[in-house]
Amino acid sequence: MNESPVTTPAHLILIGLPGAGKSTHGRRVARQAGRPFIDLDRRIVQLAGRSIPQVFQEDGEAGFRAYERQATEALLLEPPSIVAPGGGWMMDPGNVALVKPAAIIIWLQVSPRLAVRRMGPRIRLRPLLRHVDPVAALEKLLENRAPRYAAADVVIDTELRDWKGVAAAILAYI
Repeated sequence: MNESPVTTPAHLILIGLPGAGKSTHGRRVARQAGRPFIDLDRRIVQLAGRSIPQVFQEDGEAGFRAYERQATEALLLEPPSIVAPGGGWMMDPGNVALVKPAAIIIWLQVSPRLAVRRMGPRIRLRPLLRHVDPVAALEKLLENRAPRYAAADVVIDTELRDWKGVAAAILAYI
């Protein structure tokens, strides 16, 4: 794990469970750093011409992941940005290989219970969480994803910092 900040990576990529704050913190950090913010799920919606729930319903998770790969490939043409992919992005080693070594991958660590609280009623918009016990589902996702998340260059515990502290920790890597 990288312990000291490096200068001018192509992208800072924020990974973590749904509810970790990837989009929220990503937007704030992008504004503060004067960099573009890229929400990979929004790019997927543009590519697919459908919402994320529609893609999951009509194409399944495999179809969604194919769009996700296309959106990741498109990052290679973007200026240095703050990028928020979906929670499962890191599970595809091909995604990581596309952006490394230039990008810094930052795991925004959060407990499943706090992630559910942070999402509030918007949780029903999450295809993988809407018809199940969300805490149990996130615990299972974390169990499956933690080994890949642990391959991140940086880990920031979002439970121990307020939003300004999380933003400052991310900004240290620009």
